[in-house]
Amino acid sequence: MNKLFFTADQHFNHHKIIEYANRPFENIKEMDRILIKNHNSVVGKNDTTIHIGDFAFLKSFKEVKLFYLSKMNGNHKFVRGNHDYWADKTIPTILDVKVDKRKIVCCHYSMNVWNRSIYNEFHLFGHSHGTLTGIGKSFDVGVDCNNFTPVSYDQVVEKMKTLPNNKGYKENYES
Repeated sequence: MNKLFFTADQHFNHHKIIEYANRPFENIKEMDRILIKNHNSVVGKNDTTIHIGDFAFLKSFKEVKLFYLSKMNGNHKFVRGNHDYWADKTIPTILDVKVDKRKIVCCHYSMNVWNRSIYNEFHLFGHSHGTLTGIGKSFDVGVDCNNFTPVSYDQVVEKMKTLPNNKGYKENYES
């Protein structure tokens, strides 16, 4: 069965991120190699990964495909982050994903409320490199706070069980 994964803030080819985010890598070559290795260790060839911003510090999607996606397992969907200079206007800034009966809002930036948050639906984000605690059922799926590895949908569900209800959540509220 195909699995769904989420991740953010890989910052491939961004040498300054090692210093900014205090990453434990000697250089971008080592960082990129380990991020790809970790990705492939959990994501299968037929799985899908949603990258929630700041995938690569490059100028074109052609470079993204050549240098990174060609080496990474699975299918890839993207949400635009503030360092995704390669991304054109077809890459959304917010992506609503439906898994089973659950709706998940994916945005590079953390939000206080989001579409269907009143129903306790999930929000996944990045950008803060593990320095910001989400509100309610929101979770930073960035590599810096997840062992530099994508997070599976099942892991997201388990994490959300440990978090408080969303602001404004109305039990038994009719849609």
